[in-house]
Amino acid sequence: MIIIGEKINGSIPVVAKAIEARDAEFIKNRAKLQTAANATFIDCCASVEQNEVETLKWMIDCIQEVTDTPISVDSPSVDAILETYQCCKKPGIINSVSMEGDKIDRIFPAIADSDWQVIALLCDDSGIPKSAADRLKVFDDIMAKAKQYGIAPSRIHIDPLVEMLCTSEDGIAMNVEVISSIRKQYPDIHITAAVSNISFNLPVRKLINLGFTVLAMNAGLDSAILDPTNKDMIGLIYATEALLGNDFYCMEYIGAYRDGLFSVQPK
Repeated sequence: MIIIGEKINGSIPVVAKAIEARDAEFIKNRAKLQTAANATFIDCCASVEQNEVETLKWMIDCIQEVTDTPISVDSPSVDAILETYQCCKKPGIINSVSMEGDKIDRIFPAIADSDWQVIALLCDDSGIPKSAADRLKVFDDIMAKAKQYGIAPSRIHIDPLVEMLCTSEDGIAMNVEVISSIRKQYPDIHITAAVSNISFNLPVRKLINLGFTVLAMNAGLDSAILDPTNKDMIGLIYATEALLGNDFYCMEYIGAYRDGLFSVQPK
């Protein structure tokens, strides 16, 4: 499983406070913790209304001072992404593009001749489609653009846009249909999700997040935006990989346990 660490995001109150105070040590510490937890990428999102480019560059510098883990440059602004992603010392992930406006037509050609990966959201100018069929139509449009600009499927992380379970009429059936359909069409593509979105406004969110992760992985999810220091979640991911037959003789599971990436609480 590809883990995109979510802990350096200005939408988190303690991170917003650190950004405002330009508390570099706070940002560096969160980067080090996620690297130690074996995050594949570290997401970097400013979530500020003013001076976003300057703030993102400062955050990227802080992260790169303490780790060489690739960065996921995260902003809703194409301009901010294009002005900051090249500050990274190595290719990471652009977070994100979609079929909204001209986002994809600006980002895809910029990264076409590089090793940068990209998260692509299944939405367009009409918003977030309500049905699996409509989301898959957006997916087809994204893949047509990828072919046009020479972006290999293996560089793309498709985000089916997981929404709150408490407002869903059919649980995660639509997400499962979208994920499994994409996986069948493109075995080499990545499929990602912000796992915690599923549990907003519900009690004991941890249980919903854990259950969703298992079901989504069974459908074909192989990438996730989550807290890599959450040992319960990481343990569940390793266990699910083993149960799905993706871990030869459970060696990854055993190794992760021995390395302390997850643990069993005593009764």
